[in-house]
Amino acid sequence: MVILHHRTRAGAPTAVALAMTVAMTVLPTSASAEQPAAGPQLYVAPWGEDSWPGTLDHPFATPARAQQAARARAPRRTSGLVVNLRGGTYTLKEPLRLSEAAGDSGVIYQAYGYGTPRQERVTLSGGRRISGWRPDPGRRGFWRADVGGLETRQLYVDGRRATRLSREGAGFDGTLRVTKSGYVTTSAVPRSWKNPADIEFVYRGGYVEGRCGVAGVSGTAITMDQPCWDLAQALYGGPELLTSPTAVENSPSFEPEPGGWYLDRSRPGHHELLYFPRPGQDMRRAEVIAPVLENLVTGTGRPGRPLHDIGLRGLTFADATWLAPSEPAGFASAWSMYLRPGKGDDARLLTVPGTVAFRAAERITLEGNRFTRLGAQALELSRNSSYNTIDGNLIDDVSDGGILMGVVPPDQKGTDRGNRITNNRIHHIGAEYHAASAIWDTATQHTTIAHNQVDHVPYTGILSGPADDLRGIMRGNRILGNRVFATNRLLADGGGIYLRGEQGTSFADGAVLSGNAVTSSKYGEWNVGIYTDDSTNWTTVDGNAVYDYVAAIGGCSEEWGDRPVRNVRYRGNFWDDAVPSWLERRDFPGAWPPADEAHPDEGCGDPHDLEFTGNTLLSPRDPGQTCAADARCAAVLANAGPLPRYRQRLGLR
Repeated sequence: MVILHHRTRAGAPTAVALAMTVAMTVLPTSASAEQPAAGPQLYVAPWGEDSWPGTLDHPFATPARAQQAARARAPRRTSGLVVNLRGGTYTLKEPLRLSEAAGDSGVIYQAYGYGTPRQERVTLSGGRRISGWRPDPGRRGFWRADVGGLETRQLYVDGRRATRLSREGAGFDGTLRVTKSGYVTTSAVPRSWKNPADIEFVYRGGYVEGRCGVAGVSGTAITMDQPCWDLAQALYGGPELLTSPTAVENSPSFEPEPGGWYLDRSRPGHHELLYFPRPGQDMRRAEVIAPVLENLVTGTGRPGRPLHDIGLRGLTFADATWLAPSEPAGFASAWSMYLRPGKGDDARLLTVPGTVAFRAAERITLEGNRFTRLGAQALELSRNSSYNTIDGNLIDDVSDGGILMGVVPPDQKGTDRGNRITNNRIHHIGAEYHAASAIWDTATQHTTIAHNQVDHVPYTGILSGPADDLRGIMRGNRILGNRVFATNRLLADGGGIYLRGEQGTSFADGAVLSGNAVTSSKYGEWNVGIYTDDSTNWTTVDGNAVYDYVAAIGGCSEEWGDRPVRNVRYRGNFWDDAVPSWLERRDFPGAWPPADEAHPDEGCGDPHDLEFTGNTLLSPRDPGQTCAADARCAAVLANAGPLPRYRQRLGLR
């Protein structure tokens, strides 16, 4: 059933006004401009000594030593404790591991002077500086450095991400034929590859991207790593996606591009880095950082005793790697998930972890931080983590996703409620693993995702819903006043705000999307501004501005698995109602692919119980100008994104 009240340029000012009121009033007053109340203080400085007492004049040298001192005070502490880090870079030898059992609750780690004009710049780094560069005698233009037993998948030169040496496609002419163990080819090029076991094939199609390593080359046969090859064939449904790799990476045999690098691991324990400089780079003076640690901060509680009342404020988390894709099981992946062998013929579905990760944690505050140059997801809150706040952070240059929250695969159940993701800017994530989302709320309750800006991402902006059909978990979630644009720049079948799954039991406790501005992402053949995909149920889309996507609204209603889109109401929105040219327009708004008559057990069908009330159609020729000329639509754009007091700090006007 579709209820279509009217589509008019008159709109519904009461709905828009309500949306703006909700979006602007649900947020608490930020404490970012204030220092914490006076209480116990410890100090850390790069010039300190761990043998000192940790005072302002005689600070510790490392965060780990401050953590020891905080734990020692835990039994007699009657209030929170603040660890102040003086300006500089702290190169961590191991992650800072916070634990409720060890007495870490109730501690704030912050940049010295946080929230004042005298705030100092503090970086927690998991990297290692590489020096001793010399011209490579065997490869013109390359420089070489000895790095011992270094293992990493990323390299940063003068603060900029370098790219592994690669080639588009298979990297050679000739045919490739998929076999049980890999490929056979008519090309002789693979036989000339140096260190072929370092090479990875990258596969991209639609909304998925994965990679498998090469085990070896013999004659015309390319043998792929196991179990990655079996996992990839099972996940991608046969050889079609695997027939034509998108790229091959990580061989010194590939023609170099400026900024390209390769880690030569042919001599165990005596690895060497090769780098082809960009124009003007002097490797004798360049700052080269190789990430070493896979986590920078972890926090864990346990059932009934969560880690609690931790603060991370004003810090930069940088220079971490993630080595799982280098394993023989590789990275057979979809979204931010990947497969590992399970019992029998079953595979385990895992999720790319957070570099900063809290599990079974409550009242954690991450405020005013930056997450950058990271090899996995930036931040994770999962396994029964509730009442946490992620506010005013900047996330960029991350290999996978930005913020991950909720019941994270392989978990199938959990309670993560009352969390807030507000006033953050997330851009240029998915730098290496492109099928990632800037924010992914997997399955939570009463979560607020409000006033964030997401832009320039390869896949989806904000994703709300589980990877599997986890019913009876999500309810009461709010996505309010976010500014989303330039999504789906590489992968298809995603969107600006993407919902799937059961969002509640009625409109009263279902999801609400209100006051969001979702624009300017007309890439590829299929992406949707506000995407209500398979099994979305009980959702209100109220007072948003959505235009310049391939499709403004819509989704795939999957009848075949009892997973239809149903119970979605659209009220007081502004949109261009774009529909891709290959899809027939319905007699109600949105892009809704029809059922496949030849394959009724596959594909899409008709959505159920949609309601359209008081929505305003923007001119398809120039929806942005039409929106700007309408005071109500222009107000949605003006009020979306981080609130004004955050914008300068986040690099926004």
